[in-house]
Amino acid sequence: MSITDYHFTSRWRVEGTCEEVAEILADAEGLARWWPSVYLKVETLEPGGEHGVGHRVRAHTKGWLPYTLRWEFRTVASNYPHGSTVEAVGDLEGRGVWAFEQDGAFVQMDYDWRVRGRKPLIRALSFLFKPIFAANHRWAMRRGEESLKLELLRRRARTDEERARVPAPPQPTFTRRAAK
Repeated sequence: MSITDYHFTSRWRVEGTCEEVAEILADAEGLARWWPSVYLKVETLEPGGEHGVGHRVRAHTKGWLPYTLRWEFRTVASNYPHGSTVEAVGDLEGRGVWAFEQDGAFVQMDYDWRVRGRKPLIRALSFLFKPIFAANHRWAMRRGEESLKLELLRRRARTDEERARVPAPPQPTFTRRAAK
């Protein structure tokens, strides 16, 4: 295992259905709207087929540290509505697997992310800052769970007034450099 290899597991629990969660995550371009603290820009390169298999996306992302990542991911497998698998290339290279399980009114979401940092900054500094880079990922995933809960509330709102009362999702920690 290389010093630039990372393995993260994240567990989210949100009120909703597997179908709702799968639909939100399948809308890759929507990530920049409902998870703006991490997804600065998202662009579909290839639409993909049934349940998103083959969907190829370019992403510009960040965490709380003052650097951004540019990478692409492709959905390579779908177990709709119970999850999907993506492969990543670019500043991040690897594989991510989402698994969703209905638990009453809630969805248990597990994400297994095995990735290698390819950005020169990560390659050069992982020997020293690996724990900080890992903390950056955990921060990003906590913002994702929080943002997904808000997005589900927005989608369930019955009126514009009710929708307006849902707080905005957490914003990026910095924007000037990320805007490039």
